Amino acid sequence: MSGTSTTRRTRKTPDARRGELAAAAREIALEQGLDAVTLRSVATRAGVAPALVAHYTDGMEALVAATFGDLVRAELDEVTALVRAREEPAARIGVLLDTLLDGSRGDITLVWVQAWGLGAHADALAACVRAEMDAWQAMIAAEIERGMRAGDFAPADAPAIAWHLLAMIDGLNAHSLVRWNDRPDRRTLTRRAVAGLLGIPPERLSG
Repeated sequence: MSGTSTTRRTRKTPDARRGELAAAAREIALEQGLDAVTLRSVATRAGVAPALVAHYTDGMEALVAATFGDLVRAELDEVTALVRAREEPAARIGVLLDTLLDGSRGDITLVWVQAWGLGAHADALAACVRAEMDAWQAMIAAEIERGMRAGDFAPADAPAIAWHLLAMIDGLNAHSLVRWNDRPDRRTLTRRAVAGLLGIPPERLSG
């Protein structure tokens, strides 16, 4: 009887292999940050040779950009669903604030912060960051416009308010990564500022 193994290795399709590598990159980014997504780390996580990662991707810059895009689009979809589960416009903005500032999203916050830094020297990532920030601003502006049409919010420049709101959320969440000045509660401070922009009492933004 021959001692040669008869076990056959399953060959994965190119799409399956790319999906496996993309999943590995997302896991690494959430666990360690976007800057930890390297050729070697993805290969190790997927259990393949680095050369295979190089073969099935369009380069690490493209993989990092795609990883960022996949993660933040998933977050946007999740938050949008939570917001739209409420009917009253102010409550919807309140849910948005509470969800993004509840302190549970340190992993995705780190991905965002590193993307801004890395994107300064990576054109593909920078383009992806701009596109995803546009998507977030558009979603928030649409919610504000909805409240204005209903007469719940004072007439104003909805895209500008959305930009202002994003700047506050992003800044406060970035501060939280190093646990800087988290008292009083960041949500309370943001509700006051956003309520002033929308022309409503802060308590109406309790999500």
